[in-house]
Amino acid sequence: MTVTAQQTRHPRSPRPAQGGTPARRPFAGLAAAGLGLALLLTGCASQERVCGSGRYPVKAVGNTDGQDCVADGQEPPEGWVRYPAGQVPEYVGDEWDRHWSRVIVDAEGRTTGGLVPRQPAG
Repeated sequence: MTVTAQQTRHPRSPRPAQGGTPARRPFAGLAAAGLGLALLLTGCASQERVCGSGRYPVKAVGNTDGQDCVADGQEPPEGWVRYPAGQVPEYVGDEWDRHWSRVIVDAEGRTTGGLVPRQPAG
């Protein structure tokens, strides 16, 4: 009986059930890391809006930390005022959000002179 080259080959080991070949795994990790970095650099993952769609922010009268959202087309309830045009905070931690968190306003929306000193960054 003659043995052919076909008969002397070793059988192939079965492919892994999940994850593909080992050479493709690092590529998937690099792709995921690249996507995460891109989101951080564009700011998509770090900016939270002060109010959701169809709502606008309002400031509490008489204190620094009161802020809420009111449905578009409605007036603020008693004890709340609109922010001045051009000074409305849009994102948590933006320039106007930080500014108004240090200012006390009266029922007419005028600052009362009660300015809280800035806390050192850090």
